[in-house]
Amino acid sequence: MAPRHIGARHARPLETVSVVVEEAHAPLFEQALLSCCQTVGIFEEDDAQKYWRLEGVRESGQNDGELEVALDIARLLTGEEAPLTRVATEAEGWLHRTQEAFPPQQVGQRFTILGTHLPPRPQDHRLNIRLDAGIAFGSGEHGSTRGCLRALEKIAYRRPRKILDMGCGSGILAMAAAKLLGKPVLAVDIEPWSVRVAAANARLNNLGPQLDCRFGNGWHTAAVRANAPYDLVFANILARPLCRMARSLVQALRPGGTAILAGLLDTQVRMVLAAHRRQGLVLEHRLQEGPWSTLILRKRA
Repeated sequence: MAPRHIGARHARPLETVSVVVEEAHAPLFEQALLSCCQTVGIFEEDDAQKYWRLEGVRESGQNDGELEVALDIARLLTGEEAPLTRVATEAEGWLHRTQEAFPPQQVGQRFTILGTHLPPRPQDHRLNIRLDAGIAFGSGEHGSTRGCLRALEKIAYRRPRKILDMGCGSGILAMAAAKLLGKPVLAVDIEPWSVRVAAANARLNNLGPQLDCRFGNGWHTAAVRANAPYDLVFANILARPLCRMARSLVQALRPGGTAILAGLLDTQVRMVLAAHRRQGLVLEHRLQEGPWSTLILRKRA
């Protein structure tokens, strides 16, 4: 179920359920909460962005059994204990906190990220991307997302025509490419709710016809195979999956094509670079956003 805001009136009282987990495990626990909650937000728990608090709002006690099963699966897969806390809450108070955590963000030279709770901004040289304030991952706040947007600016002069966003999440990178380059983008994710959110965000930004949002299993996705080769591929995932997918990525890139890789910490750069260099890619740029690195790689022409 895609995140959505809740109204002011409810027949039953509301509660906020929350867990604190490491950043890398947040997507799995977010999915667990979304199985039973009407909306989920993600908030930084510490300045180093190592731990994140996931808060879901629901009617008190609703689908308790389903929630515990979903959380147990996430705990088993990640090794996190992640005890669940519950507090009574007012809808307006939670929404206000979510909105305060998502101020306008200027990224690079060309992009401004705006929550839907903010008024539209006058058009200038920046491209506005509007996102639901209840969706925190892929909102432009995270260092890996910011690095990808800056990397897109660096390679935009190449005017790539066939573009793939592998692991699209909220669709922010696909939308940025569509706005900046004026080309259609194939956006793929292994999570069905991410695909629905990306499609909704595309419509919100009047990019519905330009984004083809698909559910699929990475490079095995039929649409991904059918549309290859690509001039530009985004892969903002995690270090180890990036390494496993290196060969498939190179096979799907057009000669001279560009790959923007992110979701990796500084300590993981060497591992990811080695996997892609073995497949013949060349490092062009490495961008830093706090502890996060973004790599711009190119396939030899």
